[in-house]
Amino acid sequence: MGDPPPKVPLTRDETIFLEGPRSRLDEFVRVFKIAREFITGFRALHFIGPAVTVFGSSRFREGNPYYTLAQEVGAALAEAGFAVITGGGPGIMEAANRGAKEAGGVSVGCNIGLPEEQHPNPYLDHFVEFKYFFVRKVMLVKYSYGFVALPGGFGTLDEIFETATLLQTRKIWGFPLVLMGIDYWLPAVDFVSDRLVRTGAIDADDLHYFHLTDSPAEAVQHIRTVVGTHPQATFRRRAVLGERKL
Repeated sequence: MGDPPPKVPLTRDETIFLEGPRSRLDEFVRVFKIAREFITGFRALHFIGPAVTVFGSSRFREGNPYYTLAQEVGAALAEAGFAVITGGGPGIMEAANRGAKEAGGVSVGCNIGLPEEQHPNPYLDHFVEFKYFFVRKVMLVKYSYGFVALPGGFGTLDEIFETATLLQTRKIWGFPLVLMGIDYWLPAVDFVSDRLVRTGAIDADDLHYFHLTDSPAEAVQHIRTVVGTHPQATFRRRAVLGERKL
């Protein structure tokens, strides 16, 4: 199968990136832009407190059962004292932010600038926009005590398996990864179990990184149990770069 044409034209910056090595000055400028995004994210999210990141599709809108489930888990997390971080867009992200905000919790969005103009949802207390996906993913992991993944597409799969890779390689530890929407995720988990474990690509113990449930209460309880003794829970953050406490 050939590659389909892009849905939208590539921007000039994207075509430059695909051309390979540039001049040393161009490469330095790009590194500077990436570093600036990291610093912006660090400053914006430094004081959000204990947080849980919710992953999920932007395409499931209000009225979809997964939207309702995301809204319920967002509320449950907020009631348990967690800030809720999402990608900041519509769909599952909006639902989780909405649930958190309506429950009186802290709602945070880490949006990504896309050619399709993904706009931030209206239920955000704090919002940061990124240009680079990898910078955004660092923020979604760095400031979270745990992760909840609801049904989604390529982006959600990428986030789930990158998080699982970080857990497997001990780059992070003590971070629960909850998959909600059992009917949706069970075939993927079966594939991991049947193919990856059976062929020896991963260990059977690696399946324990995934906790499947359709109960918001169970999801929150699992997260609280796993992170109860996490060292970050007692870490006091100081304002050293002019950050504004939330």
